[in-house]
Amino acid sequence: MTTVRILGIDPGLRVTGFGVIDKIGQKLAYVTSGCVRTKETDSLPERIKTLLDGIGEVIALHGPQEAAVEKVFVNVNPQSTLLLGQARGAAISALVGAALPVAEYTALQVKQAVVGHGKAAKEQVQQMVMRLLQLPGAPSPDAADALACAICHAHGGQGLGGIATRGFRVRNGRLV
Repeated sequence: MTTVRILGIDPGLRVTGFGVIDKIGQKLAYVTSGCVRTKETDSLPERIKTLLDGIGEVIALHGPQEAAVEKVFVNVNPQSTLLLGQARGAAISALVGAALPVAEYTALQVKQAVVGHGKAAKEQVQQMVMRLLQLPGAPSPDAADALACAICHAHGGQGLGGIATRGFRVRNGRLV
């Protein structure tokens, strides 16, 4: 059986979540997750460097073969959107600098793939990630979003129909 290691990234200028999973055939296995945090007192270039270095460290430590990044949505505040885009650019730069193929998914696609509907709340994403990866506790919201992005990529963005749900029942877009 082929194993593919996938790194998921949930970009943010203050907190960038990351999650690493292994796809072994149709099964998923948790490897690690966490966050790269920047200091609000740092200048923008320093924060970008922190993100670039932090993601580079995750890549060096865990050796992913593929990466998935959540796409930026447009905020009401254009300045926030620009800053988020720069954080996303730093993440993608770290990934392509390590010669990783990068896939991009919208938040709607990620939620659809993990929860079963695109309007899921963060808590629902956390709970589904916890169940799908058989974690003993819920990861932080940013790490859960990154793991969800990796899960979405692992199953080609196919939604719950592409995810092995043996032992669970799906009702109203939720595993029960």
